[in-house]
Amino acid sequence: MRSASGNGFDSSDSFAVSGAAERTARLHDIPPSITPSHGDDSHLLSRIASPADVKALAPNELAELCREIRTTLLAYGHQHGGHIGSNLGMVEATVALHRVFDSPRDRIVFDVSHQSYVHKMLTGRAAAYLDPDRFSEVTGFTNPDESKHDQFVLGHTGTSISLACGLAKTRDMEGPNSGIGNVIAVIGDGSLSSGVAFEGLNNAAEQGGNLIIVFNDNEMSIAGDFGGMYGPLARLRASGGTAQPNLFNAFGLDYRYVEAGNDVSALVAAFEEVRDIDHPVVVHIHTLKGAGYDGEETHADRQTASASPVSFDSPTGVHPTDNVNHSEPWHSDHCNLSDHEPHEGQCEASHWQNPDAAIGKPDDPRKHYGKMAMAALEPRFAAEPGLVVISPATPGSNGITHEFRERAGAHYVDTGITESHAVAYAAGIARAGGTPVVATTASFFQRAYDQFFQEMSLNRSRVTVLDFLGGLSGSDNTHSGAYDVTMFSNIPGATMLVPTSARDYLADLAWATAPAGSADAPAGPVVIRVPGEAILTAERDATLLPVTGGQIADRPQSTSLPVSVSSASGGISAATVRGTVSVTAQRAGVRHMLDWRVNQTGSHVAIIGLGNAYPLAEQTAAALSADYGITATVIDPRQCTSLDSDVLESLRDGHQQVITLEDGQLEGSWGEKVTAYYANHHVSDGSRNPHVLNFGAAKEFTDRVPLGELNERYGLTVEQVTEAITRCF
Repeated sequence: MRSASGNGFDSSDSFAVSGAAERTARLHDIPPSITPSHGDDSHLLSRIASPADVKALAPNELAELCREIRTTLLAYGHQHGGHIGSNLGMVEATVALHRVFDSPRDRIVFDVSHQSYVHKMLTGRAAAYLDPDRFSEVTGFTNPDESKHDQFVLGHTGTSISLACGLAKTRDMEGPNSGIGNVIAVIGDGSLSSGVAFEGLNNAAEQGGNLIIVFNDNEMSIAGDFGGMYGPLARLRASGGTAQPNLFNAFGLDYRYVEAGNDVSALVAAFEEVRDIDHPVVVHIHTLKGAGYDGEETHADRQTASASPVSFDSPTGVHPTDNVNHSEPWHSDHCNLSDHEPHEGQCEASHWQNPDAAIGKPDDPRKHYGKMAMAALEPRFAAEPGLVVISPATPGSNGITHEFRERAGAHYVDTGITESHAVAYAAGIARAGGTPVVATTASFFQRAYDQFFQEMSLNRSRVTVLDFLGGLSGSDNTHSGAYDVTMFSNIPGATMLVPTSARDYLADLAWATAPAGSADAPAGPVVIRVPGEAILTAERDATLLPVTGGQIADRPQSTSLPVSVSSASGGISAATVRGTVSVTAQRAGVRHMLDWRVNQTGSHVAIIGLGNAYPLAEQTAAALSADYGITATVIDPRQCTSLDSDVLESLRDGHQQVITLEDGQLEGSWGEKVTAYYANHHVSDGSRNPHVLNFGAAKEFTDRVPLGELNERYGLTVEQVTEAITRCF
């Protein structure tokens, strides 16, 4: 399920190209003829327009094609960025698949599909990896809108076997007229930890018929592999596929093993053997993730990662690696390079590569606030044995560094790619009196929806959820976090906090993880939406918060404003905001944590900005003041679980408009609840029923649309909000 490693915005493949192609080629010793400037038909890849061209190659040309593809991937990664490690490991297997099978009649389903770049090159889309002007033409995942060779839009893990079972079922029911031949599911060992993959294996064995499961075993998930099945898999590798117990045999599946998973000739032979088979079979191939990077220790001191094209004196162009020592508790890969610098072999940092243009840039919000949370939790481990951080397989993406994992020891658990299990597991820890913190990406948490309702909320489990990458972003359509508020804020019994500063974020974390039995600790689960780019940018540049300058008083004991407040101007008096507490009093009770904060009192217009949209609230208020002489009330709600009715009632006096801003799906989400409040609490005095305007995202999937363009589309800019406000006057 992962497009997320420890490196950058794993979900979009939308980075801009940087630098000249030839300069980059020289820097990394990549032949210029393989860079996007090439047009020389003497190179095999430039002649591949469809799988038929792969079939037309002479057998001795396949290895050369693999070397050209690998070199192209290395160049592409430096210039554009992307899921490099998984694609480098799958070069030979993908060439062999298209050599043997007849796509699209033979249906190939790539699990997660962030290893599908090579498949795209061989199905008419090579120019999207060779020409910088065309890098944005394809997404980082399979997509039927791009090509008839892509079966599904897939960016989450574990589903390929189930999908393949469905294709095969229809084929077998309809017979020769179905138009479907062989059905092939390609799934990795990291993805196999996902529960739905086991459900697919179970169904495949019962269903029978032609179904080929290519099991790509590179001994890694995004980070290490975790779970009891990985010991038996290691013994299968060591025994050449003969050891027992054999997980796949246990399901009743036929099984073949290919040790040379980066030898295209061996793979062609293996796939030819199972083509048109009449029963389900697993072809277990042992590959090297990141194959083609030079992993010599001397490269750790270089300014950029080494990307030596390939060793042409090697039959496969791939060196073995001893980078991973699986005897260590956390499967450390000994990678001391920065997240930007992936290198050869089973290295977490090679999963996602940022382009060279990203070198030296500060941490993105996920890493910045993730590291901050881990730094706040770590000193508590010694005194709180039940405090446990749980990550469903994407730690580095969210600032859970190698160093933290090693120091945390048993206080950190990587459950593998298992969101549903991770949440249920956390509920069990909480039931026993522990303090679990589950951390992963907003779009991944969708997979645990049932566990959030049942095991977590229905059981009032004291689980803390760190919700990363929530809100609008330029991500691909499989990784958008625009729906997290709609999901989490409507779960009964769960509290969703939406902090707008690092200080509030840490205060929320301290309150949510207060040890069981602590005074004023929350009674149930707490979801904390980790601040996004707009918040982090504003924290780094206080001018983006023109009303407060980022200097906000400590949390008020109550931000509720008396209904009777009214001044000569009809506005809210600042004196009505009663009392503050220091950050040391972070555990002051649920009422305090759910009160809204009024950061500026004014009249006529009240602007309520939720989470990442809060800086827009201040900027809009500043524009109203400068251009129209209106001093707007500015409110940070801090949470989206409930409405602060005291504040909403107080706005009736002196406010004709209430504006809600949020950077997520508007329909069914938070802003509409404010509209509904005033509609359902209409008063007879019409002047005391403010008009409400809601701003947020449409209910739609977006694919790699830049954030600025999305904000324009949804009216989430200062100019558009200001125009809407003044038009109503």
